[in-house]
Amino acid sequence: MEHQDNTAPTNKTKTMNFLAKNELEMELSEIHSKELVHIEGTTETPEILMDKVEGKFKFAGRSLPENPKTFYASVKSWLAVYIENPCEYTHVTFMYDYFNTASSKVIMEIIDMLKEVEKRNGKLIIDWYYHEDDDDMLEAGEDFAAVTETEFNYHSYY
Repeated sequence: MEHQDNTAPTNKTKTMNFLAKNELEMELSEIHSKELVHIEGTTETPEILMDKVEGKFKFAGRSLPENPKTFYASVKSWLAVYIENPCEYTHVTFMYDYFNTASSKVIMEIIDMLKEVEKRNGKLIIDWYYHEDDDDMLEAGEDFAAVTETEFNYHSYY
């Protein structure tokens, strides 16, 4: 199954790729009040889509920012607000090509946070996509599911 995202980036997301590090952090800090957040991926950071109204989330690409805790801090803060009043269904798609060990710890924290949706009478659906030849990525998803005691749906693509 090949995944294609036909969402055209806005001028703002195109610009984010060229922002200096602290400008990017400032930009990320501005997401808190937004209902729809789209952070364009780079060679070192993933594409992130968070939609409060639809309850849809997507994390895709590569995650090896210099400081994952800093990069994901605003994302986690935004999620904490969403979790207070989630949609009936929350659908999360993980489609990482690669992530480093430091990022994996933050991804685990995000999954743990998302589990709170079910405690608030919401339904959590997590889809974990992996390239059909990437057994390590499949295993990473299985490990995340086991450690966080969360049900994942697995999908291979080529």
